[in-house]
Amino acid sequence: MTTLNEAVKRFTPLDPDLMAKRLGRPGPMPRVIIDTDTANEIDDQYAVAWALLSQDRMKLEGVTAAPFSFLHHRDGLYDAVAALQKGGGSDHDSKFVGPFAGWAKRLLADGRTADDIEFVTPDVGEERSYEEILRVFEACGVPHEGKVFRGSPTHLPSYDKPVESEAAQFIIDQCRNREDGPVYVLAMGALPNIGSALLMAPDIIDNLVVVWTSGFPSYSPFCNEPSLNLVQDRLSSRLIYECGVPHVYLPGYHVGAQLTISLPEMEQFVKGRGAIGDYLWHLYTNNPLHKKYAISQPETKTWVIWDIINVAWLLDAAYVPTHLTTSPHLDEALYWQKDPSRHAMLEAYDVARDAIFEDFYRALGTAP
Repeated sequence: MTTLNEAVKRFTPLDPDLMAKRLGRPGPMPRVIIDTDTANEIDDQYAVAWALLSQDRMKLEGVTAAPFSFLHHRDGLYDAVAALQKGGGSDHDSKFVGPFAGWAKRLLADGRTADDIEFVTPDVGEERSYEEILRVFEACGVPHEGKVFRGSPTHLPSYDKPVESEAAQFIIDQCRNREDGPVYVLAMGALPNIGSALLMAPDIIDNLVVVWTSGFPSYSPFCNEPSLNLVQDRLSSRLIYECGVPHVYLPGYHVGAQLTISLPEMEQFVKGRGAIGDYLWHLYTNNPLHKKYAISQPETKTWVIWDIINVAWLLDAAYVPTHLTTSPHLDEALYWQKDPSRHAMLEAYDVARDAIFEDFYRALGTAP
């Protein structure tokens, strides 16, 4: 079986000047593909809508559906619920402490158990994402024909077996069209579509910029396992940092995490702004993750709209300040290992939260 180091040998390192050019600001009307696990949460819908309503500022080539699954959470949740039901839950109970403790407590307080939580497989997640992309196109009044592509039904099984899909082939085809400039893939989920495209066509790295939001800053000492976008497809996640593709890294913790929105803001600035505004209002007030995580009194809480950070970075440099660094190694345990001799990477360190949402609201004001 091919190792990561062996897979990376298929890629020709970019000339430093070309890498610097690719990591610079996009030119006018950049070519864009959005790769999104749209049905996983409610944030991707905001990002896709913002892009669809901002096509005077980008050339949106298409939107590709990414798979998602919470199956990796299932055992931890079952163990935590079982520990509580048996009277466990002390600080020394290894099956109870950790990221699932609060979730288990809330579920039981709500009269439910882990059996009441749906854990979809990646293929189901991908199909739901595809269908959700179509709904967002319709709500924005934008035709979807020839613009929306089904993605990988699974995460990358090995570096020997890239997953063929409409999405991976579309990414390859667009990147091989070198006459119209580089392709910016705004990646808002796990990366099997992009990882597979790179493995099938290593030559595309000279005309592709991956703009991905996930984990902790690359200087952080923390494990990246809490990042859903990163942890689901570990092979593709590690490949992105090793293969030399130009990469704009937008950490979720705690950069994108600043992009929260409240119920009063939704009511004043989103609700009633065309069919898409009403649909986003519906998603916010009927958030499936509120039920899944047994969140009480959601009206008093904000919600993180993580994935609009990708669109924000594309539209205005001031929205997402960045610094040039080197691509870290992502080890098998999902910790960063920094190496100053590595190839360049652009990384975000902050967001202009208010300016980003003001731009988003302006775009909604143009919705039919």
